[in-house]
Amino acid sequence: MKQCAGKEIALKRVKISDSFWEEATKLVRKEVIPYQWKLLNDQVEDAAPSFCMRNFRIAGKVTEEKQKADLSNRQLEYTYRGFEVLPENQEMLKDEFYGFVFQDSDLYKWIEAAAYSLTGYPDPELEKTVDEAIDLVCRAQQENGYLDTYYIINGMSHIFTNLKDHHELYCMGHLIEAAIAYQEATGKDRLLQAAMRFADYVDSVFGPQEGKRKGYPGHEIAEMALLRLYEVTGEEKYRKLAQFFIDERGKKPWYWMQEPGYKAGDELRYAYNQSHLPVREQEEAVGHAVRAMYLYAGMADLARLTGDESLWNACRKLWDNTVNQKMYITGGIGAVSEGEAFSFAYDLPNDLAYAETCASVGLIFWAWRMLKQEARSEYADVMELALYNTVLAGMALDGKSFFYTNPLEVVPEACYRDVRKAHIKPVRQKWFGCACCPPNLARTIGSVGRYAFTENEHVFWVHLYVGAEITVNESPVRLTTGFPWKGEVKLNIGKDMEKEYSFAFRIPGWCEGYELTTGCKMQKEEKDGYLYLTRKWREGDEVRLQFPMSVTGVIANQMVREDIGKAAVKRGPLVYCLEEKDNGKNLHLLKVKLPLDAKEEEVFELDHFFIRICVPGIRYGLRRTKALYQAYEEEQTEDVILNYVPYFIWNNRGEGEMQVWTRY
Repeated sequence: MKQCAGKEIALKRVKISDSFWEEATKLVRKEVIPYQWKLLNDQVEDAAPSFCMRNFRIAGKVTEEKQKADLSNRQLEYTYRGFEVLPENQEMLKDEFYGFVFQDSDLYKWIEAAAYSLTGYPDPELEKTVDEAIDLVCRAQQENGYLDTYYIINGMSHIFTNLKDHHELYCMGHLIEAAIAYQEATGKDRLLQAAMRFADYVDSVFGPQEGKRKGYPGHEIAEMALLRLYEVTGEEKYRKLAQFFIDERGKKPWYWMQEPGYKAGDELRYAYNQSHLPVREQEEAVGHAVRAMYLYAGMADLARLTGDESLWNACRKLWDNTVNQKMYITGGIGAVSEGEAFSFAYDLPNDLAYAETCASVGLIFWAWRMLKQEARSEYADVMELALYNTVLAGMALDGKSFFYTNPLEVVPEACYRDVRKAHIKPVRQKWFGCACCPPNLARTIGSVGRYAFTENEHVFWVHLYVGAEITVNESPVRLTTGFPWKGEVKLNIGKDMEKEYSFAFRIPGWCEGYELTTGCKMQKEEKDGYLYLTRKWREGDEVRLQFPMSVTGVIANQMVREDIGKAAVKRGPLVYCLEEKDNGKNLHLLKVKLPLDAKEEEVFELDHFFIRICVPGIRYGLRRTKALYQAYEEEQTEDVILNYVPYFIWNNRGEGEMQVWTRY
């Protein structure tokens, strides 16, 4: 197994300075975080209620009353109230738990997003708000460290008895991630101490030792969170607990068969939770796509930290299967709405695509962890693809509405009238009862600098071309880019370095060749999709790279039945689409002419700059007859210009048809 390629760079060292990502992170800071705080407090009219903060306030009362009555050692009898609990009357809420069993995680993801914002842009008012939220969390925590409002409110006699379907360990994972981010941003460790107390309690319950439970999370994320906690604290018990959860998954007899809710035949559906086989025997990405991504990310981290070659080999096989047989051209994953899951190889329907925003966020997490073990450009290429397309498409340009699913073809009437497409929304929504995606977007965009770079004592890797000011090898360095619109990259060194050092630049998979300009001598090497430039760097040294962003017509593997005879359009890292706004109704009657004879137009619309692509095409005329079927006759056509816009921009100009794949 290869040596680890690079380590995470603290966000405090990265100051985003390019216009594209500076604007995106500013949107998260100024609009998304305040807006989502209101949503978590149910203060946005016509938005689905969250109940999240309300649950924490009630849980805090329950905990305080329990302590006052000296009932700390007595568990309240549990009352099952469903996977999602909704009030009978929204105007007359009781002091009960409402929402999904994982509702706590929405607050934790919001805190994490706020922490990333505070890292680069201190804000006393925001910090005060987060501190108040943390106070609510800590007030709800039990004396033994347990922390999950669903059970604290409904009764704790049945905690950890439904690991398969309930989300106590999932919520713990998000708590850990938020706590670490906030401690790193502010130096305050109150939430981190709460997270560690919960993790310590979980460690006292689960493990290989005699008398401990042999269970593991139904919804993964605790694994990679515990490993991050291990790296931050150095506490081996957290690594061992994560390893236990990963090693135990899929072992027979299945632990979940011992749980009270088990029904004969449940084990036939354990692929949904990636528990059908031990993880080292898994070769195909199956089941709930978000859960899979979080598991695979944890597996990659554990392989890196332990040198476990068999686990790494499993990660590689699962990676190859995911990106070469089950990923949409937009970086979306999970084709099936039932179970929010992967389908079989090459089954990638466009109009039925689930492609949950969270799944692409998870894909970024996994790719980044693969990169930390092995610097291969294929991981960063996928990370870039998912980030610029599906993830950015998940949020409106004003930051106040969101997509949960990300189809590649939309006809609004079908969304309203075809029950098979009930999961497809033709417009972004203010919020969701199951609101995992919006705060996931916020925390990912807010921490983009974390994924752009890694380093070790000899090399600084540039995985994503994000303009930034950063200290490298004790020298201030400025990276300037024109991405995603222009392929220009410039690196400037601000101080002499005492020894030889390498900068490794990813050569994007979408470009054919590149131009390198330097004003000094250096060693040059291409390896695994990266250009390594090595010298004893001096103040004033400059490197210029130009990656051509040609407009490309793309066709799918012939086994993707949905895309036979169709082409998509890409330019640089961006996938493009047709919208009704620019091309009229009935987009299915359009045909794009290949090879592309594309013209690019610089556009400023919706307060945003973007590049529109105009290519010659054909529109088929509607037949005169009203007959549903008829004998073949030559089609009537007219030449038209097809106007493509970046996929992430679609549906910001009103409801209408959209398609990525067009006949050729």
